[in-house]
Amino acid sequence: MTEWTKRTQNDYTLAFKLAVVEQVEKGELTTGQAQRRYGIQGSSTVLTWMRRHGSSRWRKASSMGKSVQKMSDPSKPVPPEQRIKELELQLKEAQQKAAFFEAVVGVLKRDYGVQIGKKPVGKSSRKSSSKG
Repeated sequence: MTEWTKRTQNDYTLAFKLAVVEQVEKGELTTGQAQRRYGIQGSSTVLTWMRRHGSSRWRKASSMGKSVQKMSDPSKPVPPEQRIKELELQLKEAQQKAAFFEAVVGVLKRDYGVQIGKKPVGKSSRKSSSKG
């Protein structure tokens, strides 16, 4: 018989959290199914990950338990303060994703010897077709 040990969110790696969030966002699993499949103990842990690492539709209006907040509709005028908050959230997400991808590239280089570089400016990934 295995012994039950209480886990915290710090016991899960960022890569694991992002993988679970991606599966839920794609519709492959519900938050409850993800919790059961991966043995995640907290009933709201996956939802918390969705708010932190998922798309904007999972963000809460506030920490007081109000309804889920969506990014504003671009056709409606938005107060500058709200737009700034939205942009700050987008920036934070982009920075988290960039840090994650840089960590992945670091592991690929260190553990697998894979060299990943940027394409030179002005070079296209498409092959040019010669007209003749």
